[in-house]
Amino acid sequence: MAIKTIATNRKAYHDYFIGESVEAGIALTGTEIKSVRAGAVNITDAYVKPENGELWVENMHIARYAPGSYMSHEPLRRRKLLLHKKEIRNLTTKVAQKGYTLVPLRIYLKDNLAKLEIAVAKGKKLYNKKEDIARRDTERELERSFSRQKF
Repeated sequence: MAIKTIATNRKAYHDYFIGESVEAGIALTGTEIKSVRAGAVNITDAYVKPENGELWVENMHIARYAPGSYMSHEPLRRRKLLLHKKEIRNLTTKVAQKGYTLVPLRIYLKDNLAKLEIAVAKGKKLYNKKEDIARRDTERELERSFSRQKF
């Protein structure tokens, strides 16, 4: 199985505590999959919304496919996620809890099929983000000091 990562949502790891993640297929049109294969995707501001027993990814930007002419797609249209009903029910019950949401983490090609990794996440407060940044800085400084020492 060849997996090629197209885009990752690094902002999600900064803004949320990431919980359980699930792989979902995406219903795309012809010009959309061509743009995805070209790497013209942005999932930074995207989110997943449960609606009528289905999951929809919204605000995911897939750039227009230039050779597609007038038949090209809308870059920010809603796209349906393809999951089993049991998985959808499981995710929607977790999201129904206060403070939880579904966030796309990365989009990738798996055997030439576009897949979206989504996760149940809980929003971080500002002080949590500052703690993470401080911890990362101290770890970075420790690594630098160890690399400068000669044994």
